[in-house]
Amino acid sequence: MTMKTPTNNEQHTRVLHAAYQAWMNAAGLRQARLRNKRFTYGNQWGDLVRDHNGCLMTEAEFMAGQGCHSITNNLIRQLVKTIVGRFRSQYIKRDDKQAEASVNEIGRQNELDELDSRALEEFLISGCCVQRVDTCHEPGESERVRVDNVNINRMFTGAMNDTRAWDCELIGQLHDLSIAQLLRRVAGGNQRKAAWVRRLYTDRADSRMADFTTRLGADSQLGTDFWNARDGKCRAIEVWTLESREVIVCHNRREGTLTVEPIAAARRLRGRPEVTTRWDIATVWHCRWFSPMGDLLAEYDSPWAHGGHPFVIKLYPLTDGEVHAVVEDLIDSQKHVNRMISLLDQVMRSSAKGVLLFPETALPDGWTWEDARRCWSNANGLLPYNPRYSDAKPEQVCGSGTNTGAYQMIELQMKLFEEISGVSGALQGKNPTVNSGGAYQLQSENSNIALSDVYDTFEAFRRQRDRKIANMTH
Repeated sequence: MTMKTPTNNEQHTRVLHAAYQAWMNAAGLRQARLRNKRFTYGNQWGDLVRDHNGCLMTEAEFMAGQGCHSITNNLIRQLVKTIVGRFRSQYIKRDDKQAEASVNEIGRQNELDELDSRALEEFLISGCCVQRVDTCHEPGESERVRVDNVNINRMFTGAMNDTRAWDCELIGQLHDLSIAQLLRRVAGGNQRKAAWVRRLYTDRADSRMADFTTRLGADSQLGTDFWNARDGKCRAIEVWTLESREVIVCHNRREGTLTVEPIAAARRLRGRPEVTTRWDIATVWHCRWFSPMGDLLAEYDSPWAHGGHPFVIKLYPLTDGEVHAVVEDLIDSQKHVNRMISLLDQVMRSSAKGVLLFPETALPDGWTWEDARRCWSNANGLLPYNPRYSDAKPEQVCGSGTNTGAYQMIELQMKLFEEISGVSGALQGKNPTVNSGGAYQLQSENSNIALSDVYDTFEAFRRQRDRKIANMTH
């Protein structure tokens, strides 16, 4: 039985299909991130529930149907700001002597302090942070290293279980580019190729994309964001794969060098007696750019000295390959606080406040109810009544309506929120609740210990990024 070697087109199609499957496999992660983001930025009544009739609606709509106002007291946002602020004040100030001068200069050029603060915010919300370390060459300028944060909605990776991402074999990014940006990326200065790429995106592009996705088995409404760009841009799909290749390891005894050459160089080296060769297998990161119509726009091996892909990625905690963000643990407590406050507001609004019980038989002759209301509402007003039919007299009713334990429940949830998050009042800089300065300092240190896992994980991400920057040109 003979094995059929796949053609280049078949191989490229398989790579694109694997990229699409990787993006689809992360749908749950993107959905969880969207929910965490909603809660972080104040939209905390958007979860779907069913009413008594089984109709699906948001929690805000359900509360409105019960005659209650949905009140939000956003604790999550304050927690995220506290953690990021603590990072800016303590962790972002690094000793320049510990890093290479070139890395520090690249950091200043790319404003890494600001990028890292926003990456940490994303890390708390989604449990993921991704940065791209690439080289760019602007017209009239020399080549420089550029660092960018990457939106999780535009990322896809193969299955990983190593927290260092050392087992990653597929990673990529979705790009929405103008036609000029796309041509600069993939044409390589070739005018004929630029014209070809331009035709791909203008000549029956929609119908060709529909035909290709159908053949690929990807014509699902769930995957439309993978293929379609927004705002009139051109969608390009960048895919990096770790591939194995046959190579020849060459030892030049005369020059004392050891090099790795492509397998095609074996015949050329046979006539050189000073060179000893050995067959081997090497791995290389290979990049392909695709159009959403399935066209291969460009491909090349990693052009950098580190030999890898341009992404730096950290997923937290990646237990059994799963990602769980810090914000995810706080949502239930946040929802309970909101419910308690809304309940307390509803009780206070529905309680009697200064209601006057005025017997009908006690209304003076010649008086109307409007006269009694006006007299009762005036300061130092005199409100006569006629007890000729009974001893009943006007009586004011004031019901507090707040002795329901709601205050205690809110206070309990606030304490639980601090316990779960690890961000105590001492870490937030609140007024101390203890008289001893040593006890207050201990509270702050304990909070730092609780958050050290988050900070140290993010610091590991930054060190990995700095190593990649240092190895871009070395």
